[in-house]
Amino acid sequence: MSDSRKGKRPLVADRRYPKKAAKKPARKAPAKRRRAAPKRPQRNIFVRLFRWMMRLIWWITWRVGLTVTAVVALAVGYFWTTLPDVNELLDGRARGSVTLLDREGDRFAWRGDQFGGAVMAGTVAPGLKNAVVATEDKRFYRHFGVSPRGVASAVRINLREGRGPLQGHGGSTITQQTAKLLCLGVEYEPSEWESEAAYVADCRRGSLQRKAKEAIYAMAMEAKYSKDEILSIYLNRAYMGGGAYGAEAAAQRYFGKPATDLNPSEGAMIAGLLTAPSRMAPTSNLQRSQERAATVLRLMGEQGYLSDAEVAKWQQNPANLSPAARRKAGGYFADWVMSTGPEFFTRNTTEDVIIRTTLDQRLQSAAEDALKEVFETKVREGSKAQAAIVVMSADGAVRAMVGGRETRVAGVFNRAIQAQRQTGSAFKPFVYAVALELGYSPLDFVDDEPLTLDIPGSGRWSPRNYTNTYSGRVTLTKALAESLNIPAVKVSESVGRDLVRRVARDFGIDGNMADGPALALGASESTLLDMTGAYAGILNGGSSVTPYGLIDLRLQGDDEPLMGTGGGIGERVIREGAARELIWMMEKVVSEGTGQRAQFGGREIAGKTGTTQAARDAWFVGFTADYVAGVWMGYDDNTPLTGVTGGGLPAEIWRETMVRIHEGVPASPLPLQVPERAKRQAAPAPAPQPAPRQQEVPRTTEGLIEMLVRDILGGGRSR
Repeated sequence: MSDSRKGKRPLVADRRYPKKAAKKPARKAPAKRRRAAPKRPQRNIFVRLFRWMMRLIWWITWRVGLTVTAVVALAVGYFWTTLPDVNELLDGRARGSVTLLDREGDRFAWRGDQFGGAVMAGTVAPGLKNAVVATEDKRFYRHFGVSPRGVASAVRINLREGRGPLQGHGGSTITQQTAKLLCLGVEYEPSEWESEAAYVADCRRGSLQRKAKEAIYAMAMEAKYSKDEILSIYLNRAYMGGGAYGAEAAAQRYFGKPATDLNPSEGAMIAGLLTAPSRMAPTSNLQRSQERAATVLRLMGEQGYLSDAEVAKWQQNPANLSPAARRKAGGYFADWVMSTGPEFFTRNTTEDVIIRTTLDQRLQSAAEDALKEVFETKVREGSKAQAAIVVMSADGAVRAMVGGRETRVAGVFNRAIQAQRQTGSAFKPFVYAVALELGYSPLDFVDDEPLTLDIPGSGRWSPRNYTNTYSGRVTLTKALAESLNIPAVKVSESVGRDLVRRVARDFGIDGNMADGPALALGASESTLLDMTGAYAGILNGGSSVTPYGLIDLRLQGDDEPLMGTGGGIGERVIREGAARELIWMMEKVVSEGTGQRAQFGGREIAGKTGTTQAARDAWFVGFTADYVAGVWMGYDDNTPLTGVTGGGLPAEIWRETMVRIHEGVPASPLPLQVPERAKRQAAPAPAPQPAPRQQEVPRTTEGLIEMLVRDILGGGRSR
C-alpha cells in the first residue's frame, strides 16, 4: 500500500483555513522619525499693503486713463467740428491798415495792423519757413500737436533758472502757438469785451487750465489740417513788430520785397522776431535783430537746413532794412495826413487803405538833417527848446513836415500843426498886403516916431520898436525890412483893422485874431502850418491856399480812388499886382533887413522874421520861386528864449533846410514887381541927345489938368 499521503492534494477546507504559523517573537521595528512640516513664512503687512495699493492704483489708472482718453477724444472731436476752412483763418485782424505813399508812389509810413496778403508754407521762401521751424519747433513735423519732450525740457529749464515750472519757457509747439493766436476759436466781439486789448490779454493767459485747453485745440487742428496748413496760419497771423502781422507784411515792412523772395538771412531775421516782436524789430534796433538772426542761422545749420558754409556766408552778410524802412521819415507828416482823412478810412478803418500823399522824402530828410545840425552846433547842450518846420509848394501841397526835435517818432505832439503860438512880426506882411490892395505904394512914406493910442477899456498904449529907437520918415518897404512896429500899427489903423483881419483870415490864418491895435504886431495866434500856407498864397499871386497832404485814397486792390485831395489853391484874396509888390518888399527883408541870415546861393528870397513879446516865440517864414518854408522855435511851456530872434536861429534853420532842398534845382527869379519909381531911380540917366526939329504941339486942357494935379500932389503918395 502506497503511501497515500505523498502528493496528496490538500483539502479545500484546509485552504480555507490555513494553518497559523507559529508566532515568533515580534521584532520591534524602529520607530519612524516624523518629519516636521515646513513653516510657512509670515508675510510682511507692509508688503501686502503695498501690493494691494499698486493693484488698486492700476485698477483706477486704467479706468481713469480710459475715461480721460475718451473725454479728450470727445473734446478734440468737438473742436474739430468747429474749425473752419483754413483760408478763413489766414487774416485774423480786427482792424484794417493804412499804407502811405509819397509823391513818387514809394511807401514811407504804415499805420494800423499791416497785412501784406496771405502766404502759404509751400510757396513762401524756404529760408523763412525753415528758420521758423528751426527756432520755434524743431520737431514740428514729428509730433501730434503737443510735444511732451518739449514740455519736460521747458519745465526743467524753468526750474533751473529759479522760476515756477510753467513760468518762462512754455514748451509750446507751433500748433499750440497757432491755437493761441486763434484764441481757441473765440472771435472778438466788441459788445462782450471792455476793449480789444482785454480780449487779447485773455487770449494770452498762461494758466494750467488754459494750457490744457490749448493742447486739446492743437490736437484738433492736427486732425483737421495738414502740417503745412497749420504753419501757413501761423506765418500769416503772428505779430512781427512794426505793426506788421504776418510774414508778407513783415517782408514788405522791413525789406521792401515779398515773402517769397527773402534770402536765408532775411528769413532768419523775421523768424527771430517771433520771441519778442517789438523789442527785436529791426526798425527799433537793427544790430540786436542781426545778432538774433545769426543765432537762428546757427540753429538752421545744426538741424541740417543749411550747410556750414551757408551759415557762415549769411552770418557774414546780415539782412539790412530797405531804404524806406531805414529812413523812417515823415512820422509827423503821416500823423497829420491820418488826422485830415475821414476817420472810417484812417484812424478806425476796417479795410486796408492806400493813401497817396504829397510828401517828398528827399525834402523831408533835408528838413530833419537841417534841424539836427543847427541844434547840435548852435544850441547849448541840454536846451529844452523846440522847433518845427513846414515846407510846401505854392499851391499848398506840403512836401515836408517836422513837428519837433525828435524826428524818428510817430503819434506824439506835433508843433507844426498843434501848437497855437503868437506870430509876432511874421504877421506884418498881411498889414502891408491890405495897404497895397488899397492902392498904397511900397515907396510911400510913413513916420516912425513915438505913438500913443487910447484904447477903450485898456487905457493908453505906446508901442515901441525892438531897438527902442525911431527912424523918422521911412518907406513902407524899409519899415517892413527893418520890422519897425510903429509904422505897422499906423498902416493898420489907417487901412482898418477889420480889413487886416479879413485878409489874414482869407489867406488861411485861422486862429483867434486880436481886437486891438496890437493886431498889427502879431498878437494873434496861429499854427506854423497855417502861417506857411498864408505865405504860399502871397507867392502864388494872391490866392488863398488850403495846405494839403492827401492826394487820393483807395482801398487796397482797387484802381479807382474813393476820394481825392481836399486842398489846393482857393479864391483870390488880393490883386496879383499887389501880391507881386509885396513879394518885392519881402525880398528886401532878406537882402537888406532883419532876415539876412536866410540868404544862400545868390538866390532871390523873400520872407519875414517874427519875434513875440519876451521872445517866447521866434519865426522865420519865407520862400524862393520853388518852395515856401516856415520855421518856428520856442519852448513848449512858453519859457522865453535866450538871445534868440526870428532873424537868428530860425532863419539859420530855414537857410540850412532850403540849401539842402535846392540842391540840383536851378535858380529861378521870384515873381516880384518892382515899383515904377524904384525902376526910375535905379535906371541910369539917358545920355542927352539933340532934339529933332518938329512942330510944337499945343498942350490940351486934359494934359494941363494932369500936370496941375501932379504938381499939387507931388509931395503925397507916389505911384
